[in-house]
Amino acid sequence: MSSAYLLVSHGSRDPRPEVAMEQLAKLVYHKYHNALNSEHLVGIAALEMSPQPLHEQIQQFAKSAFGDTCGGLRLRIHSQNENRLKIVPLFLLPGVHVMTDIPAEVALAQQAVGQDIIIELQRHLGSHPNLEKLLAKQIATIKAEAWILLAHGSRRPGSKETVEAIAASLSAVDAYWAGPPSLESRVKELVAAGYREIAILPYFLFAGGITDAIAASVEELKLQFSAVNFQLAEPLGASAELAELVWDLTN
Repeated sequence: MSSAYLLVSHGSRDPRPEVAMEQLAKLVYHKYHNALNSEHLVGIAALEMSPQPLHEQIQQFAKSAFGDTCGGLRLRIHSQNENRLKIVPLFLLPGVHVMTDIPAEVALAQQAVGQDIIIELQRHLGSHPNLEKLLAKQIATIKAEAWILLAHGSRRPGSKETVEAIAASLSAVDAYWAGPPSLESRVKELVAAGYREIAILPYFLFAGGITDAIAASVEELKLQFSAVNFQLAEPLGASAELAELVWDLTN
């Protein structure tokens, strides 16, 4: 059986997330290569902000992975149903993109490529139980009296429950960039409760336009609450630890 792996992110106009995705794909590839002593193709795609819709990106990657020739690693074509393309959504929340948009795009791609290639949609990154350990590792490097876990938020009902559960496990409070409760409202609550050392952990994969906006917002909070010491942690970033989780999701 030949397998290939496509890591799917949201997509951004900012070039930094794509660079980080490429770095992560390389880390995942080397992990597969070292563990299985075989060559597998690992690529990246974006749901939005791409010239092609996701289903076309999937089709193109499938052709490059399992076709007679490709621009990267070559995978030998086997008999029907033995070529598998695994799609890993690198999303942290079970929102509309994960539950509706990506499955629909995968279905379109499967219809286009036929049954010679089986496309399997894996669990999204945020579902991995060890993701909290990576977040806890980041928290351990910063001393603070109170922590805010700041997620993007989702319009899908019930998606906040995931963030709330993670925040509770980290002894933090949840906040959302795209909805209530906001970062500022959470800060006001903590300040009113007497906290003077507050740290914010962005629940985002990579640095980009939103994390820049968060940093600017934290600077404004410093001016508004001059007696409070604010610290802003980094997003997860491409790392060997994150690649380990991605690899685990493909099994």
